[in-house]
Amino acid sequence: MKFIISVFLIAVLSFATCLYLPWWIIAITSAIVAFVIPQKNGLAFLSGFIALFLLWAGLSFYISGTNNNILAHKISQLFIKVDNPTILFLFTGTIAGLVAGFGSLSGRLLKKLFVKAV
Repeated sequence: MKFIISVFLIAVLSFATCLYLPWWIIAITSAIVAFVIPQKNGLAFLSGFIALFLLWAGLSFYISGTNNNILAHKISQLFIKVDNPTILFLFTGTIAGLVAGFGSLSGRLLKKLFVKAV
């Protein structure tokens, strides 16, 4: 249950903070959630990864769908040399997932550091 709550909180808070702050705030947001909600290290990383993978891949799919994937086709040809926007959406989600996953793991390890010191 903590895992599902953590995934939901990371996704919602990251979406809300990214509206007003830079994109890298997702690492700080997921670190704060992992600091507050105790989980094992692997689950903390996985909760951050899944939350932001689904959020950013879904948002990029939605935003690209509003213009019939015109820009996604061009960017996928430019960066990955294949005319396939789906791979671009997965790549976008993976980058965001890794940033949030490592941020979440950092928050979990920071919590372990403070618990040991006390």
